[in-house]
Amino acid sequence: MRDRNWLRRVVIFALPLALLAASFIGVARAQQGSFNPPSSMPPNQRQGGTTLDLPVNARQPSASTADHLPSLVPQTGQEVTLAPHELRRQAGYEQVTVTVTNQHGGYETGLKRDDMKLYLNGVQRPIEFFRHDTNVPVSVGILVDTSGSMQPKIPQAQAAIAEFIGRLNERDDLFLFAFSDRPYLLQQWTTDHRLVLSRLELLHAYGETALFDTIINGLVMLRHGRWDKKALLVVTDGMDNQSQGDVQHVVSYARQMGVLVYSIGIGDPNPAPVSIQFGPFSLGGSPYDQVDAATLRTLSLETGAKTYIIKEVGDGEAIRADCEAISDELQSQYTVGFIAPDAASGGYRNLRVDVPTHPEDSVRVRKGLTIGREMESASTNSPGVP
Repeated sequence: MRDRNWLRRVVIFALPLALLAASFIGVARAQQGSFNPPSSMPPNQRQGGTTLDLPVNARQPSASTADHLPSLVPQTGQEVTLAPHELRRQAGYEQVTVTVTNQHGGYETGLKRDDMKLYLNGVQRPIEFFRHDTNVPVSVGILVDTSGSMQPKIPQAQAAIAEFIGRLNERDDLFLFAFSDRPYLLQQWTTDHRLVLSRLELLHAYGETALFDTIINGLVMLRHGRWDKKALLVVTDGMDNQSQGDVQHVVSYARQMGVLVYSIGIGDPNPAPVSIQFGPFSLGGSPYDQVDAATLRTLSLETGAKTYIIKEVGDGEAIRADCEAISDELQSQYTVGFIAPDAASGGYRNLRVDVPTHPEDSVRVRKGLTIGREMESASTNSPGVP
């Protein structure tokens, strides 16, 4: 009898503690969103074990999600103009994307082949292929920072990216990464834009920031895009603190891939220094306010794209406007093809494009390109790359 009373008292005492512990666990899991700690996720074998697939027990988009998605912009049918097969097979053939803006900031969209002059290492090269990219499909990768500091910004990022996708060509193929401590593949390549839009519901903030590794993974994945024009959109609010690779690896890949790397940085590129740090509190600036604007701008400069810096996300209007500007720019550019001489010798070549018929215009193009086998060696030597 005494033992039975003792057991009853233990149960009465332990039950409230168990319920309290369960409550804390539930709150912690809710704060982490759909992601479990990285160690519990299976590696994506296609990405060499460096990218993690969405866990199978994560919250999936509801069946009614499609009813609430923004309407996609209808596109008119048009044949995709490609460089002739014989030209593309020639050793040293390369293509670059050229953006031309007038003195009022608008796009110069009526140029012809003879309006442009292309220089490789300072020597003019004939333009063998010329295309105006109006309604030309693009292979697009979207990389969204979901580290802990993005918690209050996720809704605005979701709305802005939805706007970006809604303005793309319906033939564009897309993929979607989220990244915190590591990259997470939320959506594999698809031309079903509504499927990508529905996956935006899975964005939840937690963890640190593996910015460099994620960009490298995104660049590598873009190799498998179906279209000859390729672009990457990176949305982030922080500094890298988790990657195996470094900024030199990222720039090296950007130089070689021929991919436009657009980015939207949310935060202060030059915050006030932290004078006193006590746990999550600080006097002066906050270490969580700084965004790596220098790396983002370097990548855009190297690839001929553009970086947008927003100090505060606010109601999201600025980030939506920037996403809209990027999607519009992709349809207002030119693709130029040429033959690089001495391709067998490899190496990096400086690139410049001028528009002498419109001297008041501004021209944006990648700074240069790597030709030959250096691409393969960089792929072999860079950490976190298959």
